[in-house]
Amino acid sequence: MTVEKKLFGTDGVRGVANIDPMTTEMAMQLGRAAAFVFKGDGERRHRIVIGKDTRLSGYMIENALVAGICSMGVDVLVVGPLPTPGIAFITSSMRADAGVVISASHNAYQDNGIKFFSSDGYKLPDDLELKIEELIINHRLDELRPIADEVGKAYRIQDAIGRYVVFLKNTFPKELDLQGLRIVLDCAHGAGYKVAPAVFTELGAEVISIGVSPNGTNINEGCGSMHPEVMAEKVREYRADLGIALDGDADRVIFVDENGVEIDGDHIMAICGIDMMKSGQLNKKTIVATVMSNMGLDIAMKKAGGKVVKTAVGDRYVVEEMRKNGYNLGGEQSGHMIFLDHNTTGDGILSALQVLAIIQRRGKKLSELAQVMTSLPQVLVNVRVRKKADLQSVAPIKEVIDTVEAELGNKGRVLVRYSGTEPLLRVMIEGENQDRIEMLADLVATAVRKNIGE
Repeated sequence: MTVEKKLFGTDGVRGVANIDPMTTEMAMQLGRAAAFVFKGDGERRHRIVIGKDTRLSGYMIENALVAGICSMGVDVLVVGPLPTPGIAFITSSMRADAGVVISASHNAYQDNGIKFFSSDGYKLPDDLELKIEELIINHRLDELRPIADEVGKAYRIQDAIGRYVVFLKNTFPKELDLQGLRIVLDCAHGAGYKVAPAVFTELGAEVISIGVSPNGTNINEGCGSMHPEVMAEKVREYRADLGIALDGDADRVIFVDENGVEIDGDHIMAICGIDMMKSGQLNKKTIVATVMSNMGLDIAMKKAGGKVVKTAVGDRYVVEEMRKNGYNLGGEQSGHMIFLDHNTTGDGILSALQVLAIIQRRGKKLSELAQVMTSLPQVLVNVRVRKKADLQSVAPIKEVIDTVEAELGNKGRVLVRYSGTEPLLRVMIEGENQDRIEMLADLVATAVRKNIGE
């Protein structure tokens, strides 16, 4: 029987900063509980890495986490703004006991979140998140307070950005460089604003950087992977070879080709998966994707002699499936790509480097490479809800969904799921005719709004 988590969603704890559960009080409690869990029974000094994106609220949450962790006798290594995958790398590289990322990823600046990595750089399994929750909810740590020289210390790691830049460059083939490529790079005023331009420039590309002036409130605002149209316009303006857009914590990437046409995560997985398969590098000739991925990815992989395995939405579930069955490439349509031969979690910059290596090695434009996959028409509608009800128990909604599924038959599909990080219901429909599936999606969305919408 699955125990429902009260604090943790699909990607850590998330919400509006300074409102429960994203308060400094909760951050301190999370720090104390995490320190207790990762400290275990060992006698040595234990260390936890903390990094963040560029949100204004990151300062207060960071300080609260540091206080909570140190109060449990564990040392803290503070790295400041760094991409989420960079924290995973630093955690593993420095042999720390855990890593903490303060970020709400692609959300607006007023939101924030806290997510954890274990010592090996992987996100925590459900049972450890439940253990942390239980310690907080049941106040089990209230009386446990180390004193004197047993409290923790905090250190700042000054060269974390440099370490991560070197790591990323080492994932790019030694015999290649990026000479001759003009790239528009949108860092979303987020955690990758220093790292990403350095990596691509040092490898020889001509980089036109945008979204690299964070002020605490402009992260993801009209820029980055959530707004690739900004990057696309710059690509056309500067006659660039392609555009690369990261999200706020730089764990996802979206491309546009030389014509400004968006290339999403499904196409990137197809490009990389088929290329890896041809060179014998794709384990079991299999890509791991989520149920949100377009059916066109399945068709492209099958045609090339491979296959796609599907998981629930969330890069952590993709990684779990990859580790369980020995796969080395997976990802999400939204741009999370996991190359397990290189890193333990989604990494936007690393993913971009893998695509750029294929472009340079094969001497083809991104638009040509993207032709390996043709997307089926797809529409996604987000509906804000006041409660996350069981849809099977809401008869008017269930009836509409059943009707739409019957019409589509085996020539399309309906996927209706709640967001794990926001009060949203996502309605996704695929089919042969764009106009028709848009109408069908609107029918479902209208039923949702009438019955459980805000």
